Amino acid sequence: MTGVLAREGRLRFRAGGSPVRPRRRWLPLLAGAGMLVVVAVGVCGPLLAPYSPTERLGLPFQVPDGTHRLGTDVLGRDVLSRVLCGGQVIVLTGVGATLVAGAAGMVAGVLAGLAPRRVGDLVLRFVDAVAVFPALLLVLVLAAGFPGSDLAVVAAVALATAPFSVRVLRAATRRVVVTGYAEAAYARGDSRWAVLGHDVLPNIAGPALADAALRLVASIHLTATAGFLGLGRGAPAPNWGRMINENIPGASLTVAPFVAPTVLIVLLSVCVGLLADWFADAVCGQRR
Repeated sequence: MTGVLAREGRLRFRAGGSPVRPRRRWLPLLAGAGMLVVVAVGVCGPLLAPYSPTERLGLPFQVPDGTHRLGTDVLGRDVLSRVLCGGQVIVLTGVGATLVAGAAGMVAGVLAGLAPRRVGDLVLRFVDAVAVFPALLLVLVLAAGFPGSDLAVVAAVALATAPFSVRVLRAATRRVVVTGYAEAAYARGDSRWAVLGHDVLPNIAGPALADAALRLVASIHLTATAGFLGLGRGAPAPNWGRMINENIPGASLTVAPFVAPTVLIVLLSVCVGLLADWFADAVCGQRR
């Protein structure tokens, strides 16, 4: 009993009685550092590649040595060079799809929240009709319809993730609109655009950024899956997702050709997910 009371004495409680979680400042810093490292590899990697990512330099599936630090792939190309050059598609496509989905979700969600309830519900029904299609099916249909186009992958991933942003931002907007200060602004004659600029947008900025971080994780997964399936810019252009698929047959000879891109994709997804979780808690006043 004494030990329990001692532990309770060290806890801090909110007004509602729920305990405040201790802040783990190292976790977001570690996640942010990991994300920056992977993004730097993806964006700036081509400048550091020791060889051309498409040049055949040796036998297939050579083990790592002093010449090829990560060995060679299924066609005898340098794996390190392909890893350094293959992240641009994943990073840029994921970020581009997130920006497009976030912009569409912001516009549609906020307007649906400001509109009369029946109009907003009608917008949500349309959004639900899009969201009912599996995300991977949308990516397959659009990307296969425009073979070799990374922009088609961006559009497909954005279309698959935007409906969820619309729902989140519409709910956040509705919570602001029904508050007393928004109703007071309407009562004194402020227009909907004035309420939007002065009351709505500043108060939904936090949820919008947290939602964008979650959509980025989904976009990275879908972009990597598209590369794994051979969608977007075709071979021999390097792509982390395609590298996993290409080099699995040589797993019994060397694991580096498919483990290296897998680790980078997983690390990027986990770090972004941790930052999104931390930011969502910070927005809700529960920052760890």
